[in-house]
Amino acid sequence: MTSDPPLTGEPRDHEADPDADPEQVARTILLDQLTGRARSRSELADKLRAKAVPEDVATRLLDRFEEVGLVDDEAFARSWVTSRQPGKKLARRALATELRRKGVDDDVAQLALDEIDPHDEEQAARELVRKKLRGLQGVEPTTATRRLVGALARKGYPAGLAYTVVREELAGADELLDHLPD
Repeated sequence: MTSDPPLTGEPRDHEADPDADPEQVARTILLDQLTGRARSRSELADKLRAKAVPEDVATRLLDRFEEVGLVDDEAFARSWVTSRQPGKKLARRALATELRRKGVDDDVAQLALDEIDPHDEEQAARELVRKKLRGLQGVEPTTATRRLVGALARKGYPAGLAYTVVREELAGADELLDHLPD
C-alpha cells in the first residue's frame, strides 16, 4: 500500500531513499516544480542541485524538458512580464532585475521587455501615483514629491519619467482641489 506524498514539505520517500533512480527522482522534482507555475531553466537546475541530483542527469532531463516545451525561458519571461508589469506596476528595470534573479538570460529577458509599450509603462506609473496621492492629502508638496518619486523608483521607473509623472499628477490634483466647492 502506498500513500500520497506529504503536503507539509517533508521529503518524499523517493528523496529519502538512497537507492532511488536519480533520473526518476529528478523527473519527479521537475514535474512537482512545474505544477504550481512556470519556472526558468536556471530555477529548475538550482532545485535539482539542492536535491543532490547528479549534474549529467539534471542536464539531460532539463534538455529533454526544453525539447518538449515544458521548460521555455522565452515563454517564461513573456509570461512573467505580462503578469508583473500591470499587476505590480513594475517598470522595465525592475522586471529585468527579477528575470535576472530567476536566471533568465539578458537577451531573452530583453525580448520580453521590448514587448512593453512605453505608454503602458507611463500609465502604470500614473496609476501608482494617483493611488498613493490619496494618502498624501495635506502633506507638503515637496515631501509628497519626494515620497512619490521614491515609490516610483522602488518600482524601477527612471528618474526622468518619475519626476514628470509626479509633477503632472500633483498639478492635476491641485487643479481638481481648486475646482471643488468650499
